[in-house]
Amino acid sequence: MKPRSANFVFDEDDITIGEIYSRRKALTVLAGAGSAVFFGACGGDSSVDLSALTATNELLPASCVVRPALTEGPIFVDEQANRSDIRTDTSNGATSKGAALALSFRVSTLADNACGVLEGAQIDLWHCDAFGIYSDTDFENMGTVGQKFLRGHQFTDANGVCAFTTIYPGWYDGRAVHLHFKVRTTDGNKFTSQLFFDPVLTDNVYKTAPYNTRGERTVRNSDDGIYEESGTTMLLNAQPVGDGYEAHFDITLDLT
Repeated sequence: MKPRSANFVFDEDDITIGEIYSRRKALTVLAGAGSAVFFGACGGDSSVDLSALTATNELLPASCVVRPALTEGPIFVDEQANRSDIRTDTSNGATSKGAALALSFRVSTLADNACGVLEGAQIDLWHCDAFGIYSDTDFENMGTVGQKFLRGHQFTDANGVCAFTTIYPGWYDGRAVHLHFKVRTTDGNKFTSQLFFDPVLTDNVYKTAPYNTRGERTVRNSDDGIYEESGTTMLLNAQPVGDGYEAHFDITLDLT
């Protein structure tokens, strides 16, 4: 794997793609305030250990708010890797080093001013490793073609829930710390966006190995144009749990 150059910038990652990818007129996200936290295994690989996480199964709130789609970026690869733990490189068995992150999504549908769960939606998740490197690409001479770390997808279960085990992402020049995700429904709708982290939390994570071998990151949320497009609506509420972190995100698709 080739090292990241000091002046590396993802110019193509600054291109806005608009609000939706389909014929549907709206993709909305559940309001964060007051929404229940629900963790559970997804359809497919259910190897995520959720024993340390709290769970409630309350009715979903009726109020939903629109949140922006954000650029896919130049590094999406449709690996067709149905797995919940995306830390392992399936090409060689190596595990990405970094703080563990349990990330769950809950996907709902909006109908009659109420939100109900959506089963069978595919969630793709991909991001860089602790050193700012993406797998399976030669973009900017990364030299990781054929490697399969930190990429995968899951399908939402009967509760609309899908969970991943990954690591807290690293940073690279030109961008704030972020994750990429895509939602795909069985009828062909797609929604792509990015998730961000509280900078104070990131400061604490980056004091630990292996993140502390790279020096101070160059871009924070306030300096990231893509983050500015979303305000705080795509900010994950990640919390420490044991030796790692947990976060959840609710998404509602208007399919009416």
